[in-house]
Amino acid sequence: MDRAIDSGPTTRSDSTSESITYAIGELAGEFGVTSRALRLYEEEGLLKPRRKGTRRIYSERNRVRLRLILRGKRLGWSLSEIRELFDLYDSSHGEEAQLELMLAKLDQRREMLESQKRDIENALEELEHIVCNAQNALDQIRTG
Repeated sequence: MDRAIDSGPTTRSDSTSESITYAIGELAGEFGVTSRALRLYEEEGLLKPRRKGTRRIYSERNRVRLRLILRGKRLGWSLSEIRELFDLYDSSHGEEAQLELMLAKLDQRREMLESQKRDIENALEELEHIVCNAQNALDQIRTG
C-alpha cells in the first residue's frame, strides 16, 4: 500500500523538493467537507490531484487551494469567481492582478453584506414594533 494514500500525510524527499501528499478522505476530514465536494472542485478545475490508478493524491498546493476555496465560499463567492482568481494567479499577470481583483470582489461583497445588514436591522425594528403592538393588544384584552 502507498503510505501517501492510505496512512495519512507522508513526507518524501525527492531531487527537487520535499512534498507532502494527502488522500481524498484525509483532506475531506481535515476541512470538514465531503469527498464528493473535493471531486466537484476537481471537476470545476479548482483542484488538480495526481492519480495513481483510480486514487486521487493531493499535494500541499491542493491543500492550500482547498483552504482558499472554502474561505471564498464563506465570503459568498461562487466557484467560478474562485476559479477566476486562481486562473489569474496562475497566469502571467500574477499576484498583483490577482490581489487587485480580489480587493474589488471583497469591496463588492462588503457592500452587499452591509446592505443585507441594513435590511435585517429594518426587519428587526419592524418585528419589534409588531411584537409591542401585539403585547399591548393582549394586555388590553386581559385587563378588560
